Amino acid sequence: MYSRLKKRTREILEVAAPGDFASRVFDIFITTLILVSVFIVVFETVEGLPGQYFFGFEIFIVAIFSVEYILRIWSCNVDERYKGRIKGRMRYVITPLALLDLLAIAPFYLPAIIKIDLRMLRLFRLFRLLKLTRYSSSMQTLGNVIKAKKEELIVTMAGVMTLLIVAASLMYYAENETQPEIYGSIPAAMWWGVATLTTVGYGDAYPVTLLGKILAGVVAILGIGMFALPAGILGSGFLEEMQKKKNPAKKCPHCGEKLD
Repeated sequence: MYSRLKKRTREILEVAAPGDFASRVFDIFITTLILVSVFIVVFETVEGLPGQYFFGFEIFIVAIFSVEYILRIWSCNVDERYKGRIKGRMRYVITPLALLDLLAIAPFYLPAIIKIDLRMLRLFRLFRLLKLTRYSSSMQTLGNVIKAKKEELIVTMAGVMTLLIVAASLMYYAENETQPEIYGSIPAAMWWGVATLTTVGYGDAYPVTLLGKILAGVVAILGIGMFALPAGILGSGFLEEMQKKKNPAKKCPHCGEKLD
């Protein structure tokens, strides 16, 4: 009876299987609470709204999320990956999704343990949006794409950082004497580098020397191409992921290996 109860609890807490009405209702309930909690974080910053009602909803939401977190830890060793009363649960609590569940409730309990800026804690509650990755197939697809293309994305980001450092260094030497208040150091020049590489161009920092203008033009052109690379990588990753969903790989019924 105990084992069946734990297994059923695990089934309800996880993403609903086809035909599991109770699990589906739970998924919708938790998703609604996540969206309501984000709504509270946004609108409690508006003066004149009744804050006591927001606080009441927050207590209710945290209570539900806390019970959910405890039940997930209790039932996690139904999964073969987390076998073991203590060690299995310890392996589970450090998984990304379990850490997200903890972050969803931690801002409410932390002020009782340590002194911390409450305004920052309110912003941390926005991490609850990440809990949607468990229930949203689109966000799971995004996660799969990033995971599959992580090496390409890391290489691209390394290239962007290298270009940023080089561009900021060159601009510092080109503009430091003319505009020391803006380009007083290489880290200060990086703000110009970020605005130029992303083609945003806020206009608060721009070159006035001929060498600086030439450099800015070259960096702007390079930035267009460099920032187009991650978009292309993610786009190809999404196409591959959609193709996998449409044509799932067949497995051998005996050994479980993928068939060509």
